[in-house]
Amino acid sequence: MNERRERRPSRPERGRPGPRKEGPSRPPQVDPARQVAFDVLRAVREKDAYANLVLPELLRNRRITGRDAALATELTYGTSRAIGMLDAVIGACLVDRSLDKVDALVLDGLRLGAYQLLRTRIPEHAAVGSTVDLVRAEVGSWIAGFVNAVLRSVSEKDEQTWLDELAPDEAVDPIGAYALRTAHPRWVARSFAEALGDKGAELKAALEADDKRPDVHLVARPGEISADELAAITGGDVAPYSPYGVRMPAGSGDPGDVEPVKEKLAAVQDEGSQLCAVAVTKVPLTGSDERWLDLCAGPGGKAALLGALASISGATVDAVEKAPHRAKLIENAVRGLPVTIHVADGRETGLEPGYDRVLVDAPCSGLGSLRRRPESRWRRQPSDISDLTKLQGQLITAALDLVRPGGIVTYVVCSPHLAETEGVVGETARRAGVEVVDAREFFPGVPQLGDGPYVQLWPHRHGTDAMFCAVLRKPDSAG
Repeated sequence: MNERRERRPSRPERGRPGPRKEGPSRPPQVDPARQVAFDVLRAVREKDAYANLVLPELLRNRRITGRDAALATELTYGTSRAIGMLDAVIGACLVDRSLDKVDALVLDGLRLGAYQLLRTRIPEHAAVGSTVDLVRAEVGSWIAGFVNAVLRSVSEKDEQTWLDELAPDEAVDPIGAYALRTAHPRWVARSFAEALGDKGAELKAALEADDKRPDVHLVARPGEISADELAAITGGDVAPYSPYGVRMPAGSGDPGDVEPVKEKLAAVQDEGSQLCAVAVTKVPLTGSDERWLDLCAGPGGKAALLGALASISGATVDAVEKAPHRAKLIENAVRGLPVTIHVADGRETGLEPGYDRVLVDAPCSGLGSLRRRPESRWRRQPSDISDLTKLQGQLITAALDLVRPGGIVTYVVCSPHLAETEGVVGETARRAGVEVVDAREFFPGVPQLGDGPYVQLWPHRHGTDAMFCAVLRKPDSAG
């Protein structure tokens, strides 16, 4: 390998005929599935894109279906999820440089190749050869020897052997050990440990569950189709906890192609989100129960479920969303339901107070949905939390101003981080002088909900995203 030439910047070389003529005369043989995975990884890195949005679009535009689509999906999500672990292994295979000195495009390719070697059954020659061809086509022939050498080094050991060599001793540093072994940033693993109150077996189980590709969860629209009917049509299983849920195995294909989803009789929604939305409607009220509010409604999943339940009970829903493009998504999700959309900041809506029920599905770190948005674990930073908790407290306060005396505010985030859950709720409730209602009774049949008064769902306990739910009741004016 010519070290001097390998160090040349890749991007100026792209598109120039000279470097592409160097090296082997055989042209790169890049298969469509790996090209899609590579392009998604690049979009996530360069444009802060979301893999679960970019991937389906590329598959449709390039007309990739069947086994190729399944391979592209596995490589995209798997590589995105495992970046921390892959980087540790790749870094150990670099002889004369650090990981941050490797060109970003080349590193995308190395990660994709290393994932195939360590976490799939793809033969070594196919994983290495296809990755070399892919990077060579994107960067230039001069890089082929470097990529080949690194991946050959990766292939010398399996994942378990690499981790035994690179991970901290579990007895000394369990959080660090479990974080690397399950491809999580240390700070995320620590936040899980603090929420669980455990650094041992349960933390390990939680992180391992979070490192697996999740099942597809569907929600049947109440009043239109039952969960039993939806399960029969899709071949899925009725969900264990949500009365409207259906679970389908990971890899079942694009859920958007399911006929009930196309017909708006069902939608894709994690069972934990369903349970939290249903809980909003289950808290008993004295007096009126006609005006409901979803204060942070985009992209519309919970608003649609609330709207369907409101339609059955005779209530109406106001849905607030600050971003116009997300308001359009809500509009599409709630069509035909008694839901009115308002484009406004949830902290200053201008709406008339007096709501009976308010849902605050607040912006959060999303640490509870890392299974479904695998790149998010590497995108979020600990410094994000303080700004989020400030916003969350402001939204809860705004909701308490909008709810009537005796009404309820349900606070939901997709995170187990204590600052975003018990911390912000406890402090805001104390300042406002409101009652924290035990939320567990509004999750009937759901096991392992802890000591209350809050509900924290977990992938390893419930097979759902790590959703948090708190219920606050505004004091009656007579009290």
